Amino acid sequence: MTQRQLSISSSMASAHSQPNSPKPSSPGAGAAAELGYVVRGGQKKLTQRQLSSSLSMKHVVPMDVSAEAGNAAAAAWLDDDGRPRRRGTLWTASAHIVTAVIGSGVLSLAWAIAQLGWVAGPAAMLLFALVTYYTATLLAECYRTGDPDTGKRNYTYMDAVRSNLGGAKVAFCGVIQYANLVGVAIGYTIASSISMKAIRRAGCFHKNGHGNPCRSSSNPYMILFGIVQILFSQIPDFDQIWWLSIVAAVMSFTYSSIGLSLGIAQSISNGGFKGSLTGISIGADVTSTQKIWHSLQALGDIAFAYSFSNILIEIQDTIKAPPPSEANVMARATRLSVATTTVFYMLCGCMGYAAFGDDAPDNLLTGFGFYEPFWLLDVANVAIIVHQLNCYQVFCQPIFAFVERRAAGAWPDSAFIGRELRVGPLALSLFRLTWRSAFVCFTTVVAMLLPFFGDVAGLLGAVSFWPLTVYFPVEMYIKQRRVPRGSTMWVCLQMLSVTCLFVSIAAAAGSIADVVDALKVYRPFSG
Repeated sequence: MTQRQLSISSSMASAHSQPNSPKPSSPGAGAAAELGYVVRGGQKKLTQRQLSSSLSMKHVVPMDVSAEAGNAAAAAWLDDDGRPRRRGTLWTASAHIVTAVIGSGVLSLAWAIAQLGWVAGPAAMLLFALVTYYTATLLAECYRTGDPDTGKRNYTYMDAVRSNLGGAKVAFCGVIQYANLVGVAIGYTIASSISMKAIRRAGCFHKNGHGNPCRSSSNPYMILFGIVQILFSQIPDFDQIWWLSIVAAVMSFTYSSIGLSLGIAQSISNGGFKGSLTGISIGADVTSTQKIWHSLQALGDIAFAYSFSNILIEIQDTIKAPPPSEANVMARATRLSVATTTVFYMLCGCMGYAAFGDDAPDNLLTGFGFYEPFWLLDVANVAIIVHQLNCYQVFCQPIFAFVERRAAGAWPDSAFIGRELRVGPLALSLFRLTWRSAFVCFTTVVAMLLPFFGDVAGLLGAVSFWPLTVYFPVEMYIKQRRVPRGSTMWVCLQMLSVTCLFVSIAAAAGSIADVVDALKVYRPFSG
């Protein structure tokens, strides 16, 4: 799950757009209320500072925009909620989804298929694609509360949960989303350090031969990544810099395409496809228990690669007003983009497995199945590093903003929290510098303790798949469409939710078991 042409940020405008929202009754509910995502493209977006300076009122209140209301001039450039007119289409929404989905998760798909084999591997990818598409169409129906054409808009995933479900489920959703963001930050730290290490090793292999072990620790690279992130975290509105989204999209497609190309080239060099129908064989290197755990972890890796539900509402909020309804356009965009992504994933995962068979690495571009051309591997890994540097900040901004708003609300007169010093592009305050630096240090230390990219990716995919991709969309759709309890539709939706819950639990168990197994021989901070 990554940013690409999306910028995910903590959005106060999202919170202000609901003047009648109840005050959170618990810290968890407050966390949920503060979490928001902003999608670039399809409409003009203002930064928070621009909003603060241009709006004299406290709330952005939905307004009647029409000739009858006496503001016909505004109707030409405002939508029914008083916001700038949305101009997104089927094609822009599809592009947003494709660039949002395709990211670092693609690098572990060859390993995932290697665990499952030529039959179960592609079948699992198709099943996850179908479930993701179906639940995304359910979620799209919840963009508006009430009438699908004129009902109240929900600007974020959290807004939709709050409008349709409310109560403790809002707090639960907030906890899951924040936990997912922290996990993603740790995963990006690991992935970036592994790519930095791979660049060094690629040069070593090219110079000294493939037989040289070229050992090195990833810890210095994690520390370097953390130092850069501490600096980046002091840049105000980092997630609102529009051209970073374009850079991230280019980098994502660059390393994904290089991985696919190298897989095809290696398969041609091998003179055929490697692999088997059932995946990795049980033997001296792999026990039957490990085979089971790895197969379950593979499901988590595939789920991680397909995760985009938590930003679907934000993408839908860029689509122009009906007719046709935003839900109708979003359903078609989801169908097109999931089909496109699945074809690309099938090619990357299957060609990686065809190239390496049982030896497919958990990260296609850093596991050194490929040695040459070393410069092309360096280009791919540089693209990964640039992409992760950007995405780390984008995914951490909601966490930063939530804590800082809570602190400012609790101690409004504190100079430690409120006083700010501008130094070039940086906005420094003692609290921001201390808190954000501490968070970056925390994610860096955890990454150094658990530098297992495949395991972390599988765990993140497993933990977020059921609640964010299946459970909340199903529950919101049932509430929105008033599906009768006990009806055939209700039973089918509940069966889907329960089945996916078991899949998530099994995949999480597989990832945790693999981490525990790895920790038996791994020394913390040894790199």
